[in-house]
Amino acid sequence: MLDIKYLRENEVKVKAALLKRMDPADLDLATIFSLDDKRKEIIGKVEELKSERNKFSKTKPDAATITRMKSLGEEIAALDSDLANVEADFSDKMLALPNIPADDVVAGGKENNKVVYTFSELPKFDFTPKDHVELATTLDIIDYERAAKMSGSGFWIYKGAGALLEWALLNYFIDFHTTNGYTFIIPPFLLNEASATASGHLPKFRDDLFWTEDKLCLNATSEMMLGNYHRDEILSAAELPHKYFAYSACFRREAGSYRKEERGMIRGHQFNKIEMFQYTRPEESWTAFDQMRSQAEKLLAGLGLHFQTSQLAAGDCSAAMAKTIDLEVWIPSMGIYKEVSSVSNSLDYQCRRGAMRFKNKETGKTEFMHTLNGSGLATSRLLPAILEQFQQADGSVVVPEVLRRFLPNNLSVISLK
Repeated sequence: MLDIKYLRENEVKVKAALLKRMDPADLDLATIFSLDDKRKEIIGKVEELKSERNKFSKTKPDAATITRMKSLGEEIAALDSDLANVEADFSDKMLALPNIPADDVVAGGKENNKVVYTFSELPKFDFTPKDHVELATTLDIIDYERAAKMSGSGFWIYKGAGALLEWALLNYFIDFHTTNGYTFIIPPFLLNEASATASGHLPKFRDDLFWTEDKLCLNATSEMMLGNYHRDEILSAAELPHKYFAYSACFRREAGSYRKEERGMIRGHQFNKIEMFQYTRPEESWTAFDQMRSQAEKLLAGLGLHFQTSQLAAGDCSAAMAKTIDLEVWIPSMGIYKEVSSVSNSLDYQCRRGAMRFKNKETGKTEFMHTLNGSGLATSRLLPAILEQFQQADGSVVVPEVLRRFLPNNLSVISLK
């Protein structure tokens, strides 16, 4: 959520920034300001009437006083009802506003994303390479058919060396983040609506989430849980930054038709991910952003995979984020790069929604923290990239060296049985 005071004092600047990511027809600050004025006007009237009622309460009641007291009560009740409606409308419109893009984030959609770093060279083969679906099926490490039978399309089963390789990836990530001073958290995978609102997934992305009969949603990313860890809390400045990482299975509807090339594990309803998350003081958040980007790149580089890093244009960033950097791994059979990590800074946007603050000793004021998140990493596209980039002419696949210590007998090659 944005700061209404900041919006009013910087209207021209805010409009220009928000139009980097919004259609002009959807941006209506005038209505928001009008609702804010109406809200303040009603609050003022209510306070005046309550003050008058308090004065009457200190006098000896007579018939006229009793009549006026009754009238005041009715007026206050009517205004309270009006206030509730105005505040609900005001809140809905404020919640619907996306974050203000950072100054260096360019306008437009993904066509304006910019590659800022490339690791390694494109893999070359002196044989006809296979795609990850054929490799996984032939090696009997992923079972698509039985997963579809159990759950429908968009699911898969890790099997044998495939399950071990998936878990080795997660162990590699856990070891890395623990070494870098992050605290490991395994959170609940179900969240209430207040949590989904604080993280910025509601109201906009309600239809992208899976919901239970109890009005709980399955998390789409561990960012949702970590971004609520300190909800409604006031921390001390001395304990910041807080650095957490979490494991979770992630669940997404991924509504709409799948493109033909996105078969297999490229896009699905369930996948595993390790998520980095930081709570920082405002002046430290951009330093933390650079740190998290570097850590995500080191993780991916450690696997030896060819990838690129792109800075996203405003329209391609998540609504809650002021700036996002994507790490995109090369999928040879598709001839394109696919995102495996997004590192983002939400500034104080999520903390305003979740009332997450800290006590600034220097100013004596209570201020909103900043939150940052970054995939570290998601596995569902990493395993296809490993299979395709490290495949051999005989159909076997070389296991990245950093993963071997997490596998039985330091497994170095996955081959046909």
